[in-house]
Amino acid sequence: MVRDTAGSEQHGAAGAVATLPWIRPLTAALLCLCGLNGCKEENQLVTPPPPQVSVAQPLQRPVTPYLEATGSAQAHLTADIVARVGGVLNSIEYADGAEAKRGDLLFVIDPVEYQARLQQAQSAVDATQAQLIQSDSGLRRQSTLARQDWASQSTIEQARAQRDGLRANLVNQQAGVTLANISLGYTRVTAPFDGLVTAHLVSTGNLVGVSGPTKLATIVQLDPIYVNFNISEQDALRIRANLARRGATVRDLGTIPVEVGLMNEEGYPHQGSLDYAAPAVDTASGTLAVRGILPNPGRRLLPGNFLRIRIPMGQPQTALLIPDQALGTDQGGRYALVVNGDNAVEQRSVRTGPLIGSLRVIESGLGAEDRVVVGRLQRAIPGSKVAPKPVQISPGTASAALASP
Repeated sequence: MVRDTAGSEQHGAAGAVATLPWIRPLTAALLCLCGLNGCKEENQLVTPPPPQVSVAQPLQRPVTPYLEATGSAQAHLTADIVARVGGVLNSIEYADGAEAKRGDLLFVIDPVEYQARLQQAQSAVDATQAQLIQSDSGLRRQSTLARQDWASQSTIEQARAQRDGLRANLVNQQAGVTLANISLGYTRVTAPFDGLVTAHLVSTGNLVGVSGPTKLATIVQLDPIYVNFNISEQDALRIRANLARRGATVRDLGTIPVEVGLMNEEGYPHQGSLDYAAPAVDTASGTLAVRGILPNPGRRLLPGNFLRIRIPMGQPQTALLIPDQALGTDQGGRYALVVNGDNAVEQRSVRTGPLIGSLRVIESGLGAEDRVVVGRLQRAIPGSKVAPKPVQISPGTASAALASP
């Protein structure tokens, strides 16, 4: 039998190695180090892709040029209801805040004293009329006697003077009757025009009108209603030029429409026309006071309301519009971000016009073919490259939506 001494020796050596616990981890570490040294690769910088932004061409649509302003509403007519004669307030003939027509009875002041004064004045008139009849008859009699030489000329003149004095006294007393009648009429306080009457300021039983007119309430006419606002001197010249193009003058202010909206209303639902323009520009503020008049049947506009006002300044013209939120503001004014042909962002200064819904009219600074950044604006940095994603600006009456094509 042959014995494999070499194999036995090798096996014995391997067994000896395997019996050493620290040999195996050291061997693995050496193999890893050799592998890393032999397979080492050089690191490379990978440039990130440009950020994606939404771009859209300005929306083109006919837009009416407007002059915009802010103002306030004012009652068409306002009057204080006062007691013009003295006396005790007998009754209040209306409900606080009620609507009254012209001539409606509102208050009654005790009329007894004034009825007595009227009767007294009328009695004096009656007495004087009787005296005048007697005097006139005596004058005729003296004239007849004078023709028969039974009366002197001085007697006739005396009779004529007495008659003329009674005539003058009668006229004076008749005026007294008129005044007494007017004072009696003042005891019935009526509405001077159609309107709403405020809450009464004096209760029944109080003495009013003794030391002067006593304010009892106020009446306000709300239909129609005035709208007061100021415009700049430049805008006033624009209105004059607009009138001149139409062959009109300042006397034709009533032909210029005015549109009005409240703070919580959408658009300008109230329509009227210009009613008045001040004859001079205020040198302190450089503005011109202007007033419009509007129908107000539902009394939706109240005196003192803050109003948004606009006046059309000509025929509709094609304009460029972009979402208002796509515009920025810096020390130079308003600007928009535009992506050029190299997909680089540019900052464009623009001159803006009125806001229509949520779309802003761009009067200058942009072209119809420009790609304006309208979405993800924070990623668009002037001078940097971007990946533009085309979208469309959708026209809307209340808002402007961005929709993918």
